[in-house]
Amino acid sequence: MESAIAEIERGGRVESRHAGTAVVVDAAGKVVFSLGDIDRPTYPRSAVKAFLALPLVESGAAGRLGLEDEELALACASHTGEAAHVAVAARMLARTGHDAACLECGTHWPVDADAAHALARAGGAPSALHNNCSGKHAGFVCLACDQDQKLGGYIHPDHPVMREVTAALADVTGAAHGPDNMGIDGCSIPTYAIPLRALAHGFARFGTGHGLGPERARAAARLRAAVAAAPFMVGGTGRFDSVLMQEMGPAVFSKMGAEGIMAASLPDQGLGIAVKCHDGAPRAAEVAMAALLMRFLGPDARDNPVLRGLAQHDLRNWNGMTVGRVRAAGPMHPDHRP
Repeated sequence: MESAIAEIERGGRVESRHAGTAVVVDAAGKVVFSLGDIDRPTYPRSAVKAFLALPLVESGAAGRLGLEDEELALACASHTGEAAHVAVAARMLARTGHDAACLECGTHWPVDADAAHALARAGGAPSALHNNCSGKHAGFVCLACDQDQKLGGYIHPDHPVMREVTAALADVTGAAHGPDNMGIDGCSIPTYAIPLRALAHGFARFGTGHGLGPERARAAARLRAAVAAAPFMVGGTGRFDSVLMQEMGPAVFSKMGAEGIMAASLPDQGLGIAVKCHDGAPRAAEVAMAALLMRFLGPDARDNPVLRGLAQHDLRNWNGMTVGRVRAAGPMHPDHRP
């Protein structure tokens, strides 16, 4: 029987449960907590965007182009398409002499409802800049231009930029990335199925630099610092990653991925965490991640009101009435005792 990582309560009863897998690993690869089959390959999706941004920094391209904290944070982002996100993505492209026409991520309306409504009221239409992955793709464009690579087709696995960022993924996670475990992500670049254990190990290494080369370790530290300085860029209004990192600063680097993936680095503790909700529900992965952070960040974290609010929060109906709650469950709960 699969283990629950989150449950939904209504009227004093458990209405539904979300099953999942979770693992906490140190930088040496030692598992310090696990739930479920942590060696089952799964697609990390957008959780690894910061790993994909490593070559942009370690190559020197980010420095030569003058990319600052907001721009580097956006390169790691799954953003909501708010005005600030769009402006920063456009600024990144402008540093290379290009605009949204060069992006190959596709177009969708802003994820943030207020931003979408404002755009529609103004008679506007979405562009690739509004795509939640536009910052990551702008980073690819910056790297390609700095290296004098052709831009067209940068999303394909055989493009020099994609080969370089895929090699970074394999190096940080220690897992193979090739045709046999490749799928296509929502923004059209490759995504690779790897064990959840390897994802957590990669986040431990990203957070500490242990096991990475000197340049890669410095690039990881630079990206973490950029995100800590500009956490809004990584998500947006009300998004888990932004809310968490606005509260915790450099103590946590957190990144969600589609289909119920959450991953985080705890640099001071030397740990990496990865969570997968099997039915793809982000609400379950988020409360489970918050609960694990409360447990592994130390005793003060248990009383942090933001973390507690992320690990258990109310459900409200369309009239604003509180009708239930979402909470971490079973071994995931920060107060669980085996």
